[in-house]
Amino acid sequence: MASELDLVIAGGGPAGVMAGLLFARAGCTVQVLEKHADFFRDFRGDTVHPSTLELLRELGLLDSFLKRPHDEVRTLTARVADRQITIADTSHLPVKSRFIALMPQWEFLDFLAQEARHYPTFSLRMEAEAADIVVENGRVAGVRLKDGEEVRARLTIAADGRSSVLRKKAGLPKKDLDAPIDVLWFRLPKEKTPTNMTGGTFGAGTFLVELDRGDYWQCAYVVPKGAAGEIRQNGLASFRASVAKAAPELASVVDTLQDWDQVKLLSVSLDRLTRWWRPGLLAIGDAAHAMSPVGGVGINLAIQDAVAAANILAGPLARGENVDPLLHEVQDRRMLPTRIVQAAQKTVHDRVLTPLVARKAVLDKAPLVLRLFDRFPVLRRIPARLVGLGVRREHIRSPDAGIRRPEIPPPSRPRGSSRSPRRTARS
Repeated sequence: MASELDLVIAGGGPAGVMAGLLFARAGCTVQVLEKHADFFRDFRGDTVHPSTLELLRELGLLDSFLKRPHDEVRTLTARVADRQITIADTSHLPVKSRFIALMPQWEFLDFLAQEARHYPTFSLRMEAEAADIVVENGRVAGVRLKDGEEVRARLTIAADGRSSVLRKKAGLPKKDLDAPIDVLWFRLPKEKTPTNMTGGTFGAGTFLVELDRGDYWQCAYVVPKGAAGEIRQNGLASFRASVAKAAPELASVVDTLQDWDQVKLLSVSLDRLTRWWRPGLLAIGDAAHAMSPVGGVGINLAIQDAVAAANILAGPLARGENVDPLLHEVQDRRMLPTRIVQAAQKTVHDRVLTPLVARKAVLDKAPLVLRLFDRFPVLRRIPARLVGLGVRREHIRSPDAGIRRPEIPPPSRPRGSSRSPRRTARS
């Protein structure tokens, strides 16, 4: 059966929407399927790193992106044994965007989707959950939605996250690297400060990350894998006390946690596919490699995957060529940075977080490696480079078909049409 679509993308996260934008820009007919009614999710990653900001600059979108609500982070700090240490300084990066933008992910996705709608070959369907793949003659020919509808395309991209249904249905082999931690996410109020105070605190057997979101802290409390149930059983008062002990500056506001519904569990995964593709299908982003929250690089790696996929596939796909022989090139391009980042994250898990939160190690003084960042500030450029720009940074090389419309047509609202995110929801 012939398909009217060049590309169907399962998953409206950063990888999926960015891929949709770039392939549509190249002239491909693209439909992105998102299972939720809007982009809002509780406590999803919201760090947009310089590598991603530079991609937006290359697309001519950075100025309009920065008009959206955001905060800018130029240094990353850690407090160890009552000593504040700056461990990363992005001011020396060899790019124009020398900061990390903190922006709610739904805001980022809404921005990308709005830009993609300028292209007449792009469409976004909300409440359209991909539940299976459609296979014809051994080749993936599209997806089957939860309601049974088939959406066929010449190429299918699985960007449906760390619990990807499509990668499982496609039988793509996965390597589990084990993650010994989980994270409890919650927010606490704060007063606005002239500079962003984002940082992490290594306490007595605890590790707490505080993301400065202006008038509130977005907190990530690291716990041993599977320990969330026991923490809940011990009661909210005990949890509040442990947070206050880990970060004494939060003691005056922890009482605002009045219900466990305010605390969300992120079950941390660290895995990757050993093969990202099969004829007719390619997996990218978390569907290809689930990342730990260490370093906050997940969104940015997903965006890099989307750019690499478009660089390699968008032109041939728009010309009507068979792209199956090219699918392996995306994995070949992106596997090295995936392995390097995951190896670094696993090292942090095994050598820092496991001793700290699982074995309850107490740090009486800052380790030598951290003290060196104070003694030799130039060392701060190393983690800034790794976190801010990553490994094998991508650039926009996919074609521009010149079909961008200056105005976006008014949206229609049939079943499954796209909707704007609810701006009143928590982020």
